[in-house]
Amino acid sequence: MSQDIIHVYFMPGMAANSSIFEYIELAEDRFKIHLLEWIMPESKESLSAYAKRLCKNIKEENPVLVGVSFGGILVQEMSKHIKTRKIIVISSVLTKYELPKRMKLAKATKMYKFLPTHLVQDFETYAKYTFGDAATKRVKLYKKYLSVRDKNYLDWAIEQVVCWEQKEPLPNTIHIHGKKDAVFPIQYITDCIEIEGGTHIMILNKFKWFNENLPKLILGDNVA
Repeated sequence: MSQDIIHVYFMPGMAANSSIFEYIELAEDRFKIHLLEWIMPESKESLSAYAKRLCKNIKEENPVLVGVSFGGILVQEMSKHIKTRKIIVISSVLTKYELPKRMKLAKATKMYKFLPTHLVQDFETYAKYTFGDAATKRVKLYKKYLSVRDKNYLDWAIEQVVCWEQKEPLPNTIHIHGKKDAVFPIQYITDCIEIEGGTHIMILNKFKWFNENLPKLILGDNVA
């Protein structure tokens, strides 16, 4: 394989598997896509230690790391352990100051410890509890993409997001965010490439934008 090939590693969001990137296509003569998956955290494992452990799955030097949502937080932590060409963060945050007020409140009150994450193991009940009756018809879709339902993992992951302590954006990081993101509202985001109409799942329904612009962002070209 040519030395000019750029290796791009994709990390999905919380509880999601790598199938959320199924519509992402990069030119094979220039890029090589690698899909990362969640591994189970060890007891009381720090996010830094987890990120270092996941770095063992990075086989090439100086890769591009792309992360969605909690995966965006994780790839930033991973970049602290390995040299990277670039970090691309999608539908996520670059510092603790970009977390919405409800997450900051959850941290202050420790309410995140009382979320009913055990319901995820019964996904139909979880979907109804979380999204309401109208969303239960989309259970098949949720089940396809949100397949990591271990309670210990979810408890750990939620705590890592809410209690993340990064104060400054990392260098060489690109932030892409949807203007209609309901999980991390745009009003709390300070500097990003804004996607008109983009929601928290825009990696799925705005994939054409990503297919057109990710290569430009990776190579350092301007995006219109």
